[in-house]
Amino acid sequence: MKRLPIAAALALLISACSMNAGENDAGSGGFDVPEIAAGDLSEDTMRRVIEKLSSDEFEGRAPGTPGEEKTVAYLIEEFQKAGLAPGNNGSWVQKVPLVEIGGQNFAPLTIAGGSGAPMRFEYGNDWVGATYREDAETRLENSELVFVGFGINAPERGWNDYAGLDMKGKTAVILVNDPDYETEGLEGTFNGRAMTYYGRWTYKYEEAARQGAAAAIIIHDTFPAAYGWNVVESSWTGPQVYAQRSDKGADQTLVNGWVQMPVAERIFNAAGQDLTKLTAAAKQKGFKAVPLGVTASTHFTNSIRTFESQNVVGLLKGTEAPEEYVLYSAHWDHLGRCKPDASGDGICNGAVDNATGSAALVALAEASAKAGPARRSQVFVAVTAEESGLLGSEYYAANPVYPLVQTVGGLNIDGLLPGGRAKDVTTVGGGKSELDRFLDWALSVEKRTGTPEPTPEKGYYYRSDHFSMAKRGVPMLYIDAGEDLEQGGKEAGAKMAEDYTVNRYHQPSDEYDAGWDLSGLMQQLQLYYRIGRSMAMSKGWPNWVEGDEFKATRDESCAAADKGC
Repeated sequence: MKRLPIAAALALLISACSMNAGENDAGSGGFDVPEIAAGDLSEDTMRRVIEKLSSDEFEGRAPGTPGEEKTVAYLIEEFQKAGLAPGNNGSWVQKVPLVEIGGQNFAPLTIAGGSGAPMRFEYGNDWVGATYREDAETRLENSELVFVGFGINAPERGWNDYAGLDMKGKTAVILVNDPDYETEGLEGTFNGRAMTYYGRWTYKYEEAARQGAAAAIIIHDTFPAAYGWNVVESSWTGPQVYAQRSDKGADQTLVNGWVQMPVAERIFNAAGQDLTKLTAAAKQKGFKAVPLGVTASTHFTNSIRTFESQNVVGLLKGTEAPEEYVLYSAHWDHLGRCKPDASGDGICNGAVDNATGSAALVALAEASAKAGPARRSQVFVAVTAEESGLLGSEYYAANPVYPLVQTVGGLNIDGLLPGGRAKDVTTVGGGKSELDRFLDWALSVEKRTGTPEPTPEKGYYYRSDHFSMAKRGVPMLYIDAGEDLEQGGKEAGAKMAEDYTVNRYHQPSDEYDAGWDLSGLMQQLQLYYRIGRSMAMSKGWPNWVEGDEFKATRDESCAAADKGC
């Protein structure tokens, strides 16, 4: 699937009227794309909010900490100043019940059986893990390892890596990503190079639990994972936060974890297996899981704390259609206190990830209020616990403050890289919905071009908060910084992105710098403003494109709705 070409989008705009709220003919698309003037967006607001939220005072903004209390209070203050009203029945917040499980006193991961003496792998350097169960102690004992390829059960694609297996008491050893991630194009059982949800680590743990496994261990590999071991280690070696569950996680595996690739190779060699050959076999339909004939053991204790976190919700009420909603989302949380770096800094401040997105909500709300209410209501939601698995957005989507069938669509803002202006913009998951028409129009006005997602194998569309809404049928747009910078071109763009991924992502070094060039970030923010405002002024209801995985859900919910889509 491809996005509507910009030329085609321009053709749809021939009958456009004024630059503030003119409407063009929907044509065959069935809805209008109003033209919108540039927003009065403040770089000073962006800098002020980013700097404040990413300061050490906020302790890395981990949910359930004093850092959260300060963050929520600050965002409420900024939403008020921007001109929003409380968005949840007179309240600024939506309570999100969570549980924090902190693993402690980790024993080595011991692999016994096969050739040679038992092998012991140290926590942190060799493996990381946690439990989703609310148990004071976790003990995995002599659990048989079974290599289950990519750990996928997808009946609609004719694929089942667990076929014929009884996983009770056993540990699933799983490859990261999905089987055709190395394909050059986007054709294949799992969308070719573009990752599906089956490639996400969250899915792999969910499926292992459904199969009755005692544990699930993913083999880390930097390219298909899209990040290095340092990211895994920093993300998994502190307390983990989950949604509260009535069964306290009893239906989950005992242990979910990761091992380094060299560790996995040693385990497979001891089992008399060749990991490279088995990986190649696992990419083919009909692959049969392979018992490794070795066992895994480990144990650790857990501290357990239940608490309520908070989504912050602000509203700019519409004029003509106040019960139709355009959603703007960004997560306010980060990792809190994490593994200290070489300098001893142990606060993961999350300046880019995602103080920039939170600041963008404030700046967009401010500009929207200055422009005056749109015909539809605009909802600004700063969600919690994205870093723990999209928990805040998942809770909002499952318990929406505003009905999903009355939510026209939305924009998610996650990690705006500081840097120079770009000639293009990257659409993550491009071609999925008719929201691309709003994007194409905004790009034409901004004189920029759309660039296909350069690394669809990384599955970014399934890795941020818009996914919680999308999987329930709400069209959501997620755009990323361009690859082709005005100064330095594609080489400079690639270097900028790589520098952040390698040197700052999920590390204490993700800090605000007063010397940042925000020209590219503000350019990106203008796109968000135009797109969101155009959606809020429109009368139409964009849908997912025919054949998209989320279209049936939207169609079903719309068919049952009294009002809305």
